[in-house]
This record gives sequence, structure tokens and C-alpha cells, in this order.
Amino acid sequence: MSQSTFGAEKGDMKPRRLLLAKPRGFCAGVERAIGVVNIALELYGAPVYVRKEIVHNKHVIEELAAKGAVFVEELTEVPEGAVVIFSAHGVAPEVRMDALEKRLKVIDATCPLVTKVHLEAIRFASERRSIVLVGHAGHDEIIGTMGEVPGRIHLVGSAEEAAQVQVPDPERVALTTQTTLGMDDTREIIEVLRRRFPKIAAPSTDDICYATQNRQDAVKALARGAQLVLVIGSDNSSNSRRLREVAESTGARAYLIEDASKIDPAWLEESLECVAITAGASAPEYLVQEVLDYFRRMGVTEVEEVETVEERVTFTPPPELAQEMARRGMATPPAAKPAASDAVASEKLSAR
Repeated sequence: MSQSTFGAEKGDMKPRRLLLAKPRGFCAGVERAIGVVNIALELYGAPVYVRKEIVHNKHVIEELAAKGAVFVEELTEVPEGAVVIFSAHGVAPEVRMDALEKRLKVIDATCPLVTKVHLEAIRFASERRSIVLVGHAGHDEIIGTMGEVPGRIHLVGSAEEAAQVQVPDPERVALTTQTTLGMDDTREIIEVLRRRFPKIAAPSTDDICYATQNRQDAVKALARGAQLVLVIGSDNSSNSRRLREVAESTGARAYLIEDASKIDPAWLEESLECVAITAGASAPEYLVQEVLDYFRRMGVTEVEEVETVEERVTFTPPPELAQEMARRGMATPPAAKPAASDAVASEKLSAR
């Protein structure tokens, strides 16, 4: 059957069943960051300025912009004395100094897990160690971390780079990683570093974000039983791109889509038995529901939700925001999203 005979959203070219990953979508840090913008708009009114994208998702940015959030690349674009929010990916100290000089009212939405990495870098530097940071050059989180201790951090993004990195004293080396990488992403690199620097110091707990790892484990479990995996997320989302790569590593075809409108009917071949669906940590749940609706309109009725781990992590608002909320009698922040899968009638399967 050719694509031209596919029909609007029905016909024979449809999968028999859908597997839906759980956990998927928003993590606690993203929920917190989006909630910070919404609360700030409620407290201070529009405009509220946000340095960089609060999270890496096109739909989230457009929705917040429609409410009055103004996204800027640098603080030079922010009027003196205005309210400004730092994104979930964190900032370097020089950005904080710039905000102070402009007398900006700063609300820091940096994910607590990213803050943990910043503090580790500062501690390792105070111990006069060379710091090897595993991550992707140019990512907002990496820029912020490297800015904490300029000149003391060596960025490596591959096992080849780990084999070549040079430090002044091989006996005084420390390791930290970008939070949005998974254990599979860093394992080979860290093995190389440990062979080269047997005394390398590492954090007492893993820097890898729980949500990043959980979503990779979930998509890996689903992809083994699916011929096609759809990852919902924006192309500039590092963790979303990685979910697609993890799915492909199992042998399944996988695509990263912004939303249901990006599904290519040509992907849905006649022999397709099963499609797995997940979402990156910055993708809202309603986008998942729209993808499910796309398939339901085709006539797909079997939807199975596969829960590989239960997530209960939550983060409180930044102290500067919590204090203002308390002063105004706001006990709790508004919900950042509906509970994942509340609208999905499906059977939970235990992970194998």
C-alpha cells in the first residue's frame, strides 16, 4: 500500500498496539522551573524575563511567552530593575554579578541536581584538583558549570577525548558529569579516565539525573518489543535526542517528533505490529495524549503502559520565591502539569 492510499488517519496501515513508557515527560526539575515562571507571572505580572529557554521545549516556551514571559539570550536585553529568572540549566557566577549590577530581581530556577554539580566543581577546585567534566560542549548546563571555576575544568565528550586530556598533576584529578547524560553515555568515558587516573576523585553520589536514567531505561525496555519508537521532544533537548539514540541501539526504528503533526504516515508500514511512545524530560504530557489520539483515530485501541520505576521526586520552589509566596499567603505553587497518564486507560505491565 502506498502512502497516497493511507487515508486521513485510518486504513489498514496501522500498528496493532501501542506501548507507552512510564516514567516519561516532565521531571521534577522541569516541573519546578515551569512552575517558577508561572508563579512569578502571578506574583509580579508580565513581563517576567527569562534568561535562555527555561527548558528545552518549543511548546512550553510558546505557552509561557503567551502568558507574558520574555525569553532573552543575555541580561543585556533585560531592563534595569526587572524580574529575571535563570533557567533550569544553571548559570555561571559572572551572570549573577551582571544581574546584581543591573539591580535585577533574580529568581533562580536552576535544577537542584545541576546546583549539586556546581558545588562539587567548587569543592574539587578548592582541593586544588584538575576537574574533568564529561558533557556536551555548548550545552547551557556545561557553560554554567565551567563558569564556576574558569580554567580548572577540562571538558571531554568522548572516550577518545578522555584518552587525550592532559592535566598538570595526574594525582590530583576529579570527575563530574553533565546531569542530562545517562550511565550508558558516560560509562566508557569514565572507564578510560579511571584507567588513566587511578586516584581520580568522584562525587559521593552519581551526578546523573535520576529522570534521565529512568527514561532511558524505560525506552530501552519498550524498544525491545516494538518495531517503531516515537520520542516526543524538541530537537534542542539533549535528553530527548538521546532517548531516540537509545531506542535505535536496540534495533528499533526511532524518530524524535515535536508533536503529533510531525508523524510521517510512511513510517507506519503494513507489517508494523507495535509502536512504543515516550517523551523527553521537558515535553508536556498533553503532547503524549495528542499522539495517542492520532493512533486512536486510526483505529488502534490496545494501549499498554509499561512502568519500569516509580518516580516520587519533587523539588520545592526557590527560596526567594517561596518567601514572597508566604508573604502573600500563597501556601503552595500551582500545579505545573497533570499527573502523567491520568488520561490513559491502560494496563500496567511490570518491567522484565
